[in-house]
Amino acid sequence: MTRVVLLGASPGPDTSPTGLRLAALPGNPTVAERLRSQLTSMDPRLATIESGDVAAALRALADVAEAATENLFIIPENSVVHDELIYQITKAKRGALALVAKEPRPEVTEEAQEAQEDVVPIDEAEPEIGLGRLEGLPVRSRVGKSRVVSVGTARHAVTRPNAILLGPLHVSARNAPVLAQTCRELAAMADTFGEDDDLVQLIVFGLVRNGVSVGIRGRRDLFYRRVTTQEEVNEAGAEMAGMDEDRARLNNAVKGADGFFTTYFVSTYSRFIARWAARRGLTPNQVTLISIALGVAAAACFATGDRPWMVLGGVLIYFAFVFDCVDGQVARYARKFGVLGAWLDATFDRFKEYVVFAGLAIGWVVSGNSDDIWILALAAIGLQSVRHLLDFSFGVANRRKPPSPLPTLALDAPDDRALRQALTRRKVERSQGLRGVLKMWTKAGKFRAVHWARKMIVFPIGERFAAIAITAALFDARITFITLVIWGSVAAAYTLTGRLMRSLV
Repeated sequence: MTRVVLLGASPGPDTSPTGLRLAALPGNPTVAERLRSQLTSMDPRLATIESGDVAAALRALADVAEAATENLFIIPENSVVHDELIYQITKAKRGALALVAKEPRPEVTEEAQEAQEDVVPIDEAEPEIGLGRLEGLPVRSRVGKSRVVSVGTARHAVTRPNAILLGPLHVSARNAPVLAQTCRELAAMADTFGEDDDLVQLIVFGLVRNGVSVGIRGRRDLFYRRVTTQEEVNEAGAEMAGMDEDRARLNNAVKGADGFFTTYFVSTYSRFIARWAARRGLTPNQVTLISIALGVAAAACFATGDRPWMVLGGVLIYFAFVFDCVDGQVARYARKFGVLGAWLDATFDRFKEYVVFAGLAIGWVVSGNSDDIWILALAAIGLQSVRHLLDFSFGVANRRKPPSPLPTLALDAPDDRALRQALTRRKVERSQGLRGVLKMWTKAGKFRAVHWARKMIVFPIGERFAAIAITAALFDARITFITLVIWGSVAAAYTLTGRLMRSLV
């Protein structure tokens, strides 16, 4: 469950067009009716905060945050937004996440290049009060690649602002106490803010200065806009109706961190199988059972030891993996999640793998070869079991590790100079020793070849199933097990080294 907070208009008179209608959408709903219908399933007792009085609004939000035991989703009530964008923001695992829009970059012309040459580096830039506007909001935020670096107000300067905070803000339950404290501190200094300071901007201003890491995301291929006039409502409705929300939802059903083989040889089409299955009422657990059946059938084919059956086994184990991807994609597309499904998926991934190992070993012996193959089979099973144990234990330990604290800055500090200096010192400190090595290796991932090499070296399940399918179909079980043991050993050494280094920093 998520606690939903609807904010009124920005500081000043309440001009939210909640009674204006979205004529381009089915049912001709008002802005307020549509937004409330989107959010009621998340929280049937929506908290609504009027924001004409900034101090009162901040204190009311502080009360909500103090009482909350779940994550909070804060959104202005004059928002027109896709359901899928709300879903993606609220399912983010960041401690806090804001929807942002960056200022568009100037076109690369000779004049623009000359102007850019005259701009001083950001480390030497003077903080400023952002006077630019984008989508009706003041450009007073500085965002980096993954988070909000600094936020200003009409009275607080920020170094080279480059973005606006569009409105939706998700705050995890663990940061709710900080949000409450921040809102009370902001309420006490409400008279120092300007008339054009947006309420969401002020909240993020306080969170960032109090050391909360506020992640960022853009709209990408989804729609969000704040509206204040009927003309804007009409434009928003028409633009949103012209966008393919279902395609965005389907693309989001595919995990973004998959391996090379999964990305290029499975996910290119498996998402369409997932949509087909979801629309016909198939559940993720039923798709998991199909994957298990294909895995067992592949093992039975391998157990014959005959070349035609070995080739068929390779094909079947490939499609067993395809449906192993599809079950998760169905769950994300149809939003059908459950403890049983997660347990089945994790458990029977191992079952399929190990039953195929057994089938390969049996086929080798049935073909008249030595039963020494079982040594290789057990080595492959043991190695993979140890790797899974290490993955699980490190994941549990890593979740218990508190996040690295960010520098803080007094809310009444007139600019963000001290905060940026503290962030620079932190960056230098984290670039030394083991941290520096890890950071350098992380940066190397921006090169595509290095990125995919790192994905493949850890020998994820997609690469393992591909190795089994190819070597079993073209060669024999002995080659398959040797490949699994050698590649798995390299992967285990690489992973263990990285995790030891991360545990020591």
